Amino acid sequence: MITTNARKAAFASLLSLALIALMVSSGANRAHADDIPVVEITAKRFAFTPDKITLKKGQTVKLRLHSEDVTHGFFLRPLKLDEEIPAGQTIEVTVTPQTAGTFMTICDHFCGANHGNMTMTIVVE
Repeated sequence: MITTNARKAAFASLLSLALIALMVSSGANRAHADDIPVVEITAKRFAFTPDKITLKKGQTVKLRLHSEDVTHGFFLRPLKLDEEIPAGQTIEVTVTPQTAGTFMTICDHFCGANHGNMTMTIVVE
């Protein structure tokens, strides 16, 4: 016959194990989120720097977009990107490319006389 104290001790042990398992699994999720690669991209009249990046199909990346001067756009339909980068600010966009290819990103927010030449190549392998 199991005593009440033994039952309480067994329950406390199971509860402790469950809490430890929960903490370990949530810590693993946090570590996974921190493992997302970050690609720094700067927009400045009339170019993106770097002007070409390579991403892997199916791999999530964070694009950190910064404008050094005026408001710029960052538009690329195949990757479902349509962002506005406010003047002097930084925004972050998370993207998981699903289609391989070579794509041209454009600034779709008028930023001056050579705005039409402000492009960037994104290659998805």
